[in-house]
Amino acid sequence: MAKTNYERVTEILKIESEAIARVSANLSSETVDRAIKILSSTAGKVIVTGVGKSGVIAQKIAQTLTSTGTVAVFIHPSDALHGSLGVIAEGDVVVALSNSGETDELLAILPALKLRSVPIISIVGNVASTLAERSDAVLDATVDKEACPLNLAPTASTTVALAIGDALAMTLMTAKGLTAEDFAANHPAGRIGKRLTLTVESLMHPSPNVSPDDGWLTVVRSISNYSLGAVNVIGPDEKLIGIITDGDLRRTIERTDPAAFNGLTASSMMTADPIRVSPSMLAYDALRLMEDRPSQISVLPVVDDSGRSVGILRLHDVVGSGL
Repeated sequence: MAKTNYERVTEILKIESEAIARVSANLSSETVDRAIKILSSTAGKVIVTGVGKSGVIAQKIAQTLTSTGTVAVFIHPSDALHGSLGVIAEGDVVVALSNSGETDELLAILPALKLRSVPIISIVGNVASTLAERSDAVLDATVDKEACPLNLAPTASTTVALAIGDALAMTLMTAKGLTAEDFAANHPAGRIGKRLTLTVESLMHPSPNVSPDDGWLTVVRSISNYSLGAVNVIGPDEKLIGIITDGDLRRTIERTDPAAFNGLTASSMMTADPIRVSPSMLAYDALRLMEDRPSQISVLPVVDDSGRSVGILRLHDVVGSGL
C-alpha cells in the first residue's frame, strides 16, 4: 500500500531529526572546544564558504553569526579564486562546508589560506577527506542517508550542517555575553528589534489633562478635542489621580439622571489610580499589559518617575507600530 503524503512528510522529518541526534552524539568535546576557541579568539572575521547546497547553508550560517555578534561573510570558492581572496586576511577564520570533503573549488583555495595563516574549521560528511585532513578543527556532519527517496538530493546532510552552524553561532553568542539589547541593535527594523528597543515615549501622545472639579461637559469637550479616547485627571501638582475614557463617560451618563448632569465632575466619572506606564517602558511590555488581561485596555496614562502625568498611550498606536 502506497504511503500517504502525511506519512512521507513525517518520515522525512524523522530521518532529518534522527540525523541531527546522531551527529550530536558523535561530536567530541575536544573538537567542539577547539572550534569554539578558534572562533572566539579570532581578531578578524569569519569567512564561511561552500559550493552548491552547502554554499546556501554557508550563507545562512554567515548571516546568523553576524546577527548574533560575530562578524562573518560568505565567499564562494570560485569567487575567491578570481579575486575575492583579497577579502581574507591573516587573523580571519574560515569555516568550510562540504559533504564529501573533496569539493574541487574548496580544495583549490586551501594553499592560499595556508599562506595567510588562516585557520580552517570544516563541517564535513567525510572525516577522512582531503578537506578534513587539512583543517585545524573538523566537525563531523556524517549522515547515514539522505531524506531523499533516491538518497541523492542533499537533505539530511544540509540540515545537519545548518544545525551545527547554528550551534556554533549560539555558543559564540553565549561566550561573548551578547545581550538582548546587543541583538536588537543588529535588528532595528524588524519586529524583534522593535520589541527590544521601541519605548512608550516613542509612541505616546502629550498628556490631555482635566482637573478633578471640571464638569462633565468640559470632559466631553476635552475627549473630543484631543481625539485620543481618554483624558487624564490631574491634581494641582500635575500628579495623575485618574483617567476618564470614552467608556467611563458613557457608563456615567447611562447611570445618571439627566437632571443631575450639571453636578457631574471629572472626579466622579474617573477611574481612580489607574494602571499606568513610564515613558522608558518598552512598548511591547506595555502592549502585553494592555492585552494580557480579562478585559482589554485601549489607553494607558503615562507618568514620569515623580508620578506627573506626561502622556497617553493608545493600543491603536502600539499595534500600528508593527509590534
